[in-house]
Amino acid sequence: MAEDYYKTLGVSRGASQAEIQKAYRDLARKHHPDMNPKDKTAKKKFQQIQAAFDVLGDSEKREMYDRYGSSFETMGAGGPQGGRTWGGSGYGGRPGGFNPEEVDFSQFFGERFGEEPAGGFADLFSHFSRAAGGRQRTATSPGRRGADVTHELQIPFNTAICGGEVEITLHRRSGKTETIKVKIPAGIEDDKKIRVRGQGEPGPRGGKPGDILLTIRVTPHPFFQRRGSHLHVKVPVTLAEAALGAKVDVPTPTGTVSLSIPAGTSGGSKLRVKGHGVAPKNGTPGDLLAEIQIVLPKELSDEDREQIQQIDRHYTQAPRKTLRW
Repeated sequence: MAEDYYKTLGVSRGASQAEIQKAYRDLARKHHPDMNPKDKTAKKKFQQIQAAFDVLGDSEKREMYDRYGSSFETMGAGGPQGGRTWGGSGYGGRPGGFNPEEVDFSQFFGERFGEEPAGGFADLFSHFSRAAGGRQRTATSPGRRGADVTHELQIPFNTAICGGEVEITLHRRSGKTETIKVKIPAGIEDDKKIRVRGQGEPGPRGGKPGDILLTIRVTPHPFFQRRGSHLHVKVPVTLAEAALGAKVDVPTPTGTVSLSIPAGTSGGSKLRVKGHGVAPKNGTPGDLLAEIQIVLPKELSDEDREQIQQIDRHYTQAPRKTLRW
């Protein structure tokens, strides 16, 4: 019965390339003969894993495999003319089986097992492929795609709302340092991701470069908060402005607006300014919600206190009448 490469790697037929690569990496580390010197089946398992990834890790071969099954190599493209054959005389096709002295396992995994290899994922498994007697790429075959680079980018609250351009500094594996400009779309939220295509690690043997995957971290604003597409801000007003009404200036992402405070406005009241919230590039702008905060003088004279008490006695109120547990 023909081997099911998807079953060998433990992935579904709809698995992404990233999922296939992760499964291959985990299984290759687990079953590599150097890590299992007492397991006589490790060599065979590792060869099966390598064979499965050699097909599923290549988009063209995977397409042919999905279409024709294990006989895809006889269907033309990717056929035995350019294909890999596994030696039958031992691990990697060398008589006598796998020789651990020929492949130093630590050079692939670092001093501690499980470290990301210094040469990158593609280089790691190109070593595995050669050690397993794998097919070598011909000079005309395209190299593997370069590794993606993940990076957390902290941006100001204002930049997240209005958009802009920031610079990031990358330290390449080659030792070079590069500065790259990244455009931040207006309205981006915290923890969202941005893909910068073609700016990752170079591909081995002339392959396409990987991408940069940025996770956005938005710095809190001292006065404004974001809730969905709306912005919330606390606006301090004087006792006279709240009691008699006034127009006060309030900053917004699109400039200063004049906010009308109705006479008799209580502290905690929220006034809405339509269209002055978060304005995404392709979407409807949210609103600005201004919460009124009445700021009383720190010191009042005896005469001021008496006047306030007279006003309070004149207008009978029960502000806590509806307060319940």
